[in-house]
Amino acid sequence: MSTFENGQLILDRDFKLFQSLFYSRFGLYLSDQKKLLMSGRLGKRIKDLELDGYHAYYELITKDEEEFQVAVNRITTNETYFFREPKQFEVLRDQVVPLYRGANLKIWSAACSTGEEPYSIAMVLSHHLGNSGWSILASDINTRVLEAARVGLYSMERIEGIPNAFLKTFCLKGLGEYAGKLMIDRTLKSFLTFQQMNLTQLPSGLGTFQVIFLRNAIIYFDGPTKEKVLRSICDHLVPGGWLFLGHSESLANMNLPLSQVIPSVFRKQ
Repeated sequence: MSTFENGQLILDRDFKLFQSLFYSRFGLYLSDQKKLLMSGRLGKRIKDLELDGYHAYYELITKDEEEFQVAVNRITTNETYFFREPKQFEVLRDQVVPLYRGANLKIWSAACSTGEEPYSIAMVLSHHLGNSGWSILASDINTRVLEAARVGLYSMERIEGIPNAFLKTFCLKGLGEYAGKLMIDRTLKSFLTFQQMNLTQLPSGLGTFQVIFLRNAIIYFDGPTKEKVLRSICDHLVPGGWLFLGHSESLANMNLPLSQVIPSVFRKQ
């Protein structure tokens, strides 16, 4: 038995096992170019567990669901910030909110990462609709980022996109041990529910929404999985409902019941 060294590159045959596992479990497509990334993100964990190498770790995560989730948390990429893609928040404010004033507006942030997206949405809704008549479900496959989102504590470097009026209304400046940090107001948090979710295997009883944000998530799926996920998402969108995608994501060559409002924003027909 050889000693595993952190930084050791995964063998092709083992990489293919991980590719197949992640694809079958939650649709993540890891191209061959991701081999170095996987080696880096899983290598330290393998060393910490004192395992012999990647194959031993593969054997472990196929039997241990908690460790499989650890691997998922390490492999998935989560890059986000407050009020990302500002034009979309203008659509939310100017076109979506007026349609549902006085209604029970339900929004799903379907790849919420560390929470900046759903909290940005919540600030807009609270400012224009007040503290009733709306709710947000925020989900992600990665349990580590979900826990960070629930806490709602951010470094001051990450709040650049938040309008000053929203900073004063919805955010608390940290003192003492929390100096240099910002906490989302508890009242705003109360409108959000966080849930771990696999987009390729949505839970029964999920219900329908008037608005779904699915931004910068389907880029990690191959073509068939991307279309499967989008069809499922459309099933949970009410007629006339709104779907927000990332600017780099395309619906080309997909027969979906969606019409484009502006690039990356669609309505269900």
